[in-house]
Formats: sequence, structure tokens, C-alpha cells
Amino acid sequence: MTTTDLPPSLLATLPGRSYTDPAVFALEQAKIFEADWFCAVRSADLAGPGAFETVQIGKESVLVSRGRSGKLNAFLNVCRHRGARLCTSGSGTVKRAFQCPYHAWTYGLDGKLVAAPNLTGMPDVDRTEFGLTKLHLREWLGYAWVCLADEPPSFDETVIGAVTERLGGPAEIDAYGIDGLALGKRIEYDVKANWKQIIENFMECYHCATIHPELTEVLPEFAGGYAAQYYVGHGAEFGGDIKGFTVDGGEGVDRLPGITEAQDRKYYAITIKPGVFVNLVPDHVILHRMFPLAPDRTLVRCDWLYLPEVVESGQDLSRSVELFHRVNLQDFEACERCQLSMDSRSYTGGGVLVPSEHHIGAFHDWVRAKLA
Repeated sequence: MTTTDLPPSLLATLPGRSYTDPAVFALEQAKIFEADWFCAVRSADLAGPGAFETVQIGKESVLVSRGRSGKLNAFLNVCRHRGARLCTSGSGTVKRAFQCPYHAWTYGLDGKLVAAPNLTGMPDVDRTEFGLTKLHLREWLGYAWVCLADEPPSFDETVIGAVTERLGGPAEIDAYGIDGLALGKRIEYDVKANWKQIIENFMECYHCATIHPELTEVLPEFAGGYAAQYYVGHGAEFGGDIKGFTVDGGEGVDRLPGITEAQDRKYYAITIKPGVFVNLVPDHVILHRMFPLAPDRTLVRCDWLYLPEVVESGQDLSRSVELFHRVNLQDFEACERCQLSMDSRSYTGGGVLVPSEHHIGAFHDWVRAKLA
């Protein structure tokens, strides 16, 4: 049966090679990850001048650091002399400058070339022009978003627009005060699956009754197969006897003061393409960042964010962390199970989407348009 022969209830997915072909992945690196805004670093992780973190965005290693003025900057992690990798560690702090370990070309925290052997004998070398390649950076929700494109797309239309499209307006997420929250827990997951598998899984709840017993206990409507993201502005309501977004449904921690009564006892999920999930509940926020490393491998960093006083007080956060940690493990196992079959001849033409998954078709259309 071809995709044109499908009954109206079903939509075709992307073909199997879209999840396995290195050529497709290379095209995605160039036209998606290196062209759109990418959530790279949590701003608070870079506490003072000289603090840095390196992240992989597409095929590029990116260096995000805090300058002397307190401003965050992003650069390609490449020495302008002979192309050596400038910083090889994932994070750290330098006192005054970044120095290439190969020939000692040295760059200030603003990226300007400040020193190099025999540099004074080369007065025609412009120290700004031969500084580190600077990238566009925007801080929002307490994270540094980086874009590698020469002319980045509108941040308001793409990133903030995704929130507006999901919640009905940007003010809805402002109520959670995410940029003022503190990190309560971070877990990294090395998922042996294509990045699109993970997005598709997060966008639908057709699987929830099958693999998420703890989640459907807290959010009973998910057992019906429709994800909260399916409806604009809709939040999934807690079960009648559920007290908090915890693994056992018991009490959570202090409620975020800015949320409205309409947002209380509800869960909202937002997908910000190409690789961020924002989960909103009354007492904390869970934010996923995806770093696609290969056609069949994706690093996912998941942050649990709470009021600063909750984190500082040492309150037990394990029950709220455990709920979504289990959801993550269950989801990623399912994604890896699908990935195993993406190169099967049975999946050459792809699979199908049932009605409660039809909104994933819009994601597939977005991918096709990006790669066209």
C-alpha cells in the first residue's frame, strides 16, 4: 500500500531512511541545527567572568562564556590560526583569556585576539578581524540560545512563537518565572535514537496508557491517548485525589507564586523546535535540551527547576524528580525500540499516524520544508 492509498484516518510518516541516513543527518545539521535558535547553556551555570561551557550544535563545537561585563558570548570553538580546537573540556573557568594549546594564540573573553608569538612583528594583523568567530546569542527563560546563521530567524516568531502557538500567548509562560528558578536536579540521557524519534514521542500520548503507568495515574486524561499539546491552551488536569506532580501523587513543594488559579493543578507541555521541551506544573518546571550527535544517537539534558528557596532549604525533591525521570526512561526505551527498525525493508516507506497523532504530521512537514 502506498501513502496515496491510505484511508483518511491515517497519515504517512517520514520514510525510514530519514532516521538512519548519514546524508540526511548532515543536511539536518546544516539546515536545522546550524540555522535555527538552539538552546545551548543554562545561564546560571556560567556564574562569573571566564566561566565557559562547550556544546555541540550541528557539526560545530560552540564555546559559550561569560565576559568581564557579565554578558554571555558565544563563539565557534576554533582557533583562527590553524584551526585547533580551543577548549577541549566540556566546562571550566579561565582567568583572563582563552589560549590555544597549539601555538598559544590567545583570545580575550570578548573573543578579540590579544596575544600570539611574534604578533607585535605583524602590525598588519587586525586583532578583531582575527578574533574568534562570534555567534548570535539571546537569553530567555534563564538559558542562552545560540544561532550559527549569519542572519538568524526572528527569535520572537520562532522560539517565543512556539510558546504562543501552544499556550495561546507568551504571558502564559511568564507566570512561571522560569528565569528566576534554581536548578534542583539535572540528569543526562544518552539515547540511542534519532532526534526526531524523541520529538515525535513527546508530542503524542497514544502510547501513554501502554508505557506510562505513573504519569497516567497523576494525569488520568492521558490514558485516553490525547496529549496536552494536541489542544492550544489546554493543560492536562491532575486526578481528583492527586495532590502534586510526584511519583506517588503526594504533596509537592511550594507552588510558584506567579501562576494563576487556572494554571494550578495542571500540566502543560511545549515543544520548541528543533530540540527543546518545556514542561510546566504548579511547583516546578522541567526543561529538556536535545543535542543530536549522530543519526542514531541523541544526548538529552533534563533540568528540574524550583524556587530558589526550595532548593536552598534542602527539601526532598526526589519524588517530583522521580516521576519525570521514569517517564524519560520509558520514553527513551520506546524511541530506541523504534530506531532498531528504521532501516528495515518493512519501514522503507515509513509508517502511519493515527488521528490523535495527526499533529505530528505538521512537524514532519516542517522538517521536509527545512531540508527542501
